[in-house]
Amino acid sequence: MSGAFSPYVIKALVDTITGGGGNDSTPPIGIYRSGPKIEQFFLDCGIDMRIGSSSRVPATTDALRRVAYQDDGNERVKQLLLKICDPREYLAEPDKAAAVREHINRALEPDGLAVTLVGGKAHLTKREATGFIVEPFISKVETLDFDTVQIEIARALPSLQEDPEDAVTAACSLIEAVCRSILLELGQPLPARKDIDGLLKAVQEPLELSPGRTDLPSEVEQDVRQILGGLTSVAKGVGALRTHGGDAHGREKGFRRIDSRIARLALNSASSIALFLIETWERKEQRALPQHIETE
Repeated sequence: MSGAFSPYVIKALVDTITGGGGNDSTPPIGIYRSGPKIEQFFLDCGIDMRIGSSSRVPATTDALRRVAYQDDGNERVKQLLLKICDPREYLAEPDKAAAVREHINRALEPDGLAVTLVGGKAHLTKREATGFIVEPFISKVETLDFDTVQIEIARALPSLQEDPEDAVTAACSLIEAVCRSILLELGQPLPARKDIDGLLKAVQEPLELSPGRTDLPSEVEQDVRQILGGLTSVAKGVGALRTHGGDAHGREKGFRRIDSRIARLALNSASSIALFLIETWERKEQRALPQHIETE
C-alpha cells in the first residue's frame, strides 16, 4: 500500500490492541490486553515494544507512532492491522473479531482501504478492489466452504495492484473453480475440456442456463436469452484475457503489463458470473441463501 497510514488508523489500532483504558467505562473493542500481552502482540509482528513505567494506552500510542515513521513503517503497520483482524485472535470470542474489523475499517475507509476476510485470513486491499460485486461473492463462498474458490479469490485480491496479470489468471481460475465445485456437488462428470469454455458449457445444462432454453415467459424470453448469451461471452472474454494478458503461460521478454483497471474488470466480471452460478445452483437445490444477500 502506498502512502502513510493516517493518525485515525493509528488511533483505531490503539483502541483494538489495548482494548481501551483500564478505567474506561465503555466496553472494550475486541480484547482487553494487559501490558505483557500487548508487548507479546507487538513481538509477534517482529516489533520490540516495552510498556515500561508508562500506562498501557499511552505506551501503545507512542510505540505505534514510532513504528509508523520508520522507513518500513507502512509494512509494519500493515502487519499489525492484519494481526489484529485475524479471526484466530478471537477463537474464544468470535463475535469480537467482527467488531474489531468494523472499527478498523471505519478508520481505513477515507483512505480507500479495507481489511477483507477470505478463507479465514485477513487481507488489506484497496476498497475499489473489494466492490459490491466481490464482497457478496466472498460471503457466499465462505458460507458454502468452496475451498478451491476461496484460494483463487485470496490470490486475486492482493494482486490487483502489484501483479494484475496474476489477478487476471486468478479471475479466470475463479470461474473454473466454481464450475468444478458445482458439477461435483450435482454429481455430474467433469467435461473432457476443462478450460473455462468447456466447464461453463458443462454446468449450464444441469442448471438450466442454456441461452436456447424454451421455458421462459414470452415477455422476457428474448431478454433473458440475451443475458445468458452475454454470460457465456463474458466468461470467454475472461478466459481469452488470461491467455493474452495473464501470467498462466509465463511472460516473454519485453512483456507489456496490463492496467490494474483491466484486472479489476476481470475480477468483478468473474465474481458476478460465479455468484450467479452459485445462487442458481442453490435455488435449484432449494438451499437457503444467507439473509444479507438473498435475492428474489
